[in-house]
Amino acid sequence: MTFFRRELEYFFGAIRFFTRLPVPAWVGHSPEALNHSARYFPLVGLVVGLIGALVFAASSFFLPKTLAVLLAMAATIHVTGAFHEDGWADMVDGFGGGWTRERTLEIMKDSRIGSFGAIALVLMLLGKFVALIELDALLVAPALIAGHAFSRLCSTLLLHCLDYAREEGKAKPLATRITLGELACATVFGCAALFLLPPAAMACGVALALGATAVLAAQIHKRLGGYTGDCLGATQQVAELAFYAGLLCRFT
Repeated sequence: MTFFRRELEYFFGAIRFFTRLPVPAWVGHSPEALNHSARYFPLVGLVVGLIGALVFAASSFFLPKTLAVLLAMAATIHVTGAFHEDGWADMVDGFGGGWTRERTLEIMKDSRIGSFGAIALVLMLLGKFVALIELDALLVAPALIAGHAFSRLCSTLLLHCLDYAREEGKAKPLATRITLGELACATVFGCAALFLLPPAAMACGVALALGATAVLAAQIHKRLGGYTGDCLGATQQVAELAFYAGLLCRFT
């Protein structure tokens, strides 16, 4: 297998794992390929963010900004199958209702959503919606692209810094610490769209996203001793919201 074809298979593996988008039939299902696909998580974010940006740009021609933002968010959720939102709700349920590590993991594994998760999910979606409509209309599309990519880089950082917390789960095939080389590759994709934003706003967005990731990672390590697939999804959601909030920071 050539280098280009192998890397393309890793990328399409990430696309298939994290989205509902179709991939070529020749792409295999090997755990090894999925494990190596971690470097392309932020690139998947670029694709998802671009879809949201295109929906926003197209709908802005005939709809108010608020509805255009709502449609853009709905498009990204549809493309990903609410994969990361589900992880956020599950993690909050576990952390809110579990007093021990074992009980927390048990709650997170339950497919049913509880009160903590439902409230957290509503607040997360509302927070992102409000943040996006507060942005200048010209910044919404680039914010979606950059936010989805960079937040997935933040999630990928957990794969490098933390161990996997349990033996089974959807993220288990990815549960190895990625190398510095793979992290560097992910960083390139995660930061690729940042130049679309004003430098000062971008710096604030990056700072808040990284800060929120560090705080959440510390809590995950303290409560579970490592990450789970739900923790990766939750980190992406928190980092995305923090990134948008950072774009809105004002110091005058």
